[in-house]
Amino acid sequence: MMQVLTRPPSGFPALVLNADFRPLSYYPLSIWPWEEVVKAVWQERVDVVATYDKVVRSPSMEMQLPSVISLKSYVDQDRKPAFTRFNVFLRDGFACQYCGEQGLAQDLTFDHVIPRSRGGRTTWQNIVAACGPCNLRKGGRTPQQAGMPLLRRTAHQPNSWELQEAGRRFPPHYLHQSWLDYLYWDIELEP
Repeated sequence: MMQVLTRPPSGFPALVLNADFRPLSYYPLSIWPWEEVVKAVWQERVDVVATYDKVVRSPSMEMQLPSVISLKSYVDQDRKPAFTRFNVFLRDGFACQYCGEQGLAQDLTFDHVIPRSRGGRTTWQNIVAACGPCNLRKGGRTPQQAGMPLLRRTAHQPNSWELQEAGRRFPPHYLHQSWLDYLYWDIELEP
């Protein structure tokens, strides 16, 4: 259950929005530590959208800590996502593509659909998330040879928007109330 905080979360992180006021990332949620935010404000790289009640002071200035900031320069979201272990697991919903078992990133492995021993390459189109037992059972065989068909066709290169949508399926355990207008999850507030 997601908790909506009325007091600042530990460490006073700020939600980072693109110049179009959409989060840079949903999973992991694009937040920066307050020290980075103050530096970005000082360098005039961001606009402050909302603040916490907390004030920080230096000998020459005083600033209310931002809770939401937006970048002044738009970051293009149409670029191809990096091929990383995390992005493969995110594309595959953190689930084994053979048995469907949900897992944490540390419980999952990369599996070459066409094994490397048979000429398979380490690419978006040939890698899926697999739990350890399924990866071991499949071994150096193709899914057909092992009698382990893929549950769904996931071995493809996602675009940034697909990964953003996939990330929205994994909301954080907490959100600050000042962030709610910029995030698009179905959130039930506890009375």
